[in-house]
Formats: sequence, structure tokens, C-alpha cells
Amino acid sequence: MPAEELREADIRPDALMPEQAQRFAADVAWLLCRRDRFVEVACPACGADTSELAWSKYQLSYERCLTCETVYVNPRPEPELLREYYATSQNYEYWNRVIFPASEAARRDRIFRPRAERLAKLVGRHGVRTGTLVDVGAGFGTFAEEVARLGIFERVIALEPEPHLAETCRSKGLEVVEVSIEDEDIGLDEVDVITSFEVIEHLFSPRTFTERCRSLLSPGGLCLLTCPNVKGFDIVVLGEQANAVDVEHLNYMHPASLARMLAESGLEVLESQTPGRLDAELVRKKVLAGEFDLTGQPFLRQVLIDEWESAGAAFQDYLSANGLSSNMWLLARRPG
Repeated sequence: MPAEELREADIRPDALMPEQAQRFAADVAWLLCRRDRFVEVACPACGADTSELAWSKYQLSYERCLTCETVYVNPRPEPELLREYYATSQNYEYWNRVIFPASEAARRDRIFRPRAERLAKLVGRHGVRTGTLVDVGAGFGTFAEEVARLGIFERVIALEPEPHLAETCRSKGLEVVEVSIEDEDIGLDEVDVITSFEVIEHLFSPRTFTERCRSLLSPGGLCLLTCPNVKGFDIVVLGEQANAVDVEHLNYMHPASLARMLAESGLEVLESQTPGRLDAELVRKKVLAGEFDLTGQPFLRQVLIDEWESAGAAFQDYLSANGLSSNMWLLARRPG
């Protein structure tokens, strides 16, 4: 692929990932020891209660809704257990202390600065007020920093419940609210734009989240969400072996099921895209590592292995442009 293409190692440095895997395994073990605090749920996207088993991984069941085709963990950790998990996570402490600092330059240049610039264009295109932006699940704070640098919002708030990440955001001079958006009183008035990148898949109740977004937004305000697309290439091909299928990701929606949930929460979907850049590389790396077999799939072997240098980038472009990437964006608006 061309040198300018985003590579997985840019944001997940290979040398740092073995220790991350160990810490993640410890977190998984901590969670599974508390299975008595798991609860049964209906489909988090549409509320239907008929499903079939899609995958099994980490001793968890990932069920596929027979109504809307969302995949979801069931049973899943109760909300208070999830809160404890993130507050004590060895994995998140390591990301905050080691991986995010090591990869921040690449993340800033390749992901967050372009994302902030794209948001600015969306705000201008849709004529949105630019008083307050809340970035939900602000993480290491890089996106909030980039938005603040653009100077288009009077106030930029990093909403981050994980304590290590919240402290990092404060150290960068950001205004931080250290709660979850689902909490009853988060001390925020109406906001003009809510952004949330790779958060909704982690939540016990994504519908509660989208309903809260609707209630916080001012009339005409925008909500920009990203999350995995369960109908995207690497998840469809790899199934439970996909990196996106992990113990923390409880909800795997697709553009139609997420749009439906947003609409039922009182938000109007304006745009839907799958701009991901890593699907093909993620499958290729599994094959090269001997973790996935392409026997019987000569086309994928041709594109992902034999002709990777000449065809890989074009294939990824095709996936991204045709709703087939496993990373999706949806932009919604509160009517008003």
C-alpha cells in the first residue's frame, strides 16, 4: 500500500501489543469471575427478543437479532459492573500511560486532525450553532484538543468516565466532566454538537445513550457517532476472530440498525458512511500470522496476499466507498 495509507501499526505499535494483550487478558479474567452479575437483555438496537447464536468468544455468547441483525452480547455485565471494570482496568491504564503517548503523533495527524476538520465542514454545511461541543468518551483527549484549536466552538467539553484518561485530558488543559453520559445528572445544559467515537459499542444500553443525546442537544444540534459495522468486511470474513469482537464490545450494529435506533430516539439521520481504512490489512495480518485460513477463497488470497502491493489499496477504497468497511459513521440531528 502507499506510504501515506494508515496502517494498524501506526496506532497500535507492534512492540507494545504483547503487554497490552496480557493486561487485557487479566481484565477479561476479572470480569468473568463476576458472571453472577451478568443479566439477560433484549436486542439493544430494536428491542426484539428473538435471536440466534452468532459467535462464541471469551466464554460469552454473541447473539444475532432475527429482526434487525444487530449482534450483541447476552447475557452481559450489569451497568455497575461495567463501571467497576473500566475504573479498575489494567488495559486502559496501559493504553493511557504507554500506547496512546507512543502513537499520539500518528493518531493526531492521520485520524483526529482530519476528523476535527471534517466535523467543522459538517457544522458549516448544516448551519449548526457553535456554542458547546461535548466529546463523549474523550479518551486521551486528542480529538478535543484538535477541535479546540480550530476555534469554532465557544466551549469544548471532554466527557470521560475512565479516571486515568480523564486526568490526562485535564493535564492537556481541557474542560473535563468525569461521568458517563447516561448518568442522571451530568451538569450540562443544552449542547450544540455531540461527538462519540467508538463508544456506543461498549455501553450496556445504547438506546439510553441516544435518547440522552437527543435530550441534551439543542434544536438543530448534531450528533456524530462512529462504531463497528457488523456487516463490514473484516468482521464478516473473520467472525469471532475479528479484533473488533472483544469482551468490551457489547453491541455490533450496522448502518440500518443504528439509523433505526437513532430515529426511534427522536434523531434524524443526515449522513451514513463507512470510511474505514484498515479492513483489508486486518484480515491480511491474520492470514500471515497463521490465524486465519483462506483455503477455498482464491479471490481473497489474490487480493490480500498475492497482489497486495498493487491491489490492496484499491480494494480498501472499494470497501470504504460502498458501505462495506467495518468502521461506520452516522451523523444525526435533533429536529427543530
